[in-house]
Amino acid sequence: MEIDIGTIQPVVALAAGILILLMPRLLNYIVAIYLIIIGVTGLIN
Repeated sequence: MEIDIGTIQPVVALAAGILILLMPRLLNYIVAIYLIIIGVTGLIN
C-alpha cells in the first residue's frame, strides 16, 4: 500500500481536530506540528 500526501492530510487533520476538542491548550502545538508535517512532505515530493 502506497501512502501519499492525499491520504495523510485528512487523517492528520481529523486527529488534530479531535485533540483540539479534547485539549484546547494544545492548539498552538498541533497547528505547528501539522504545518511542519505538511511542509516536509511537500519538500519530499
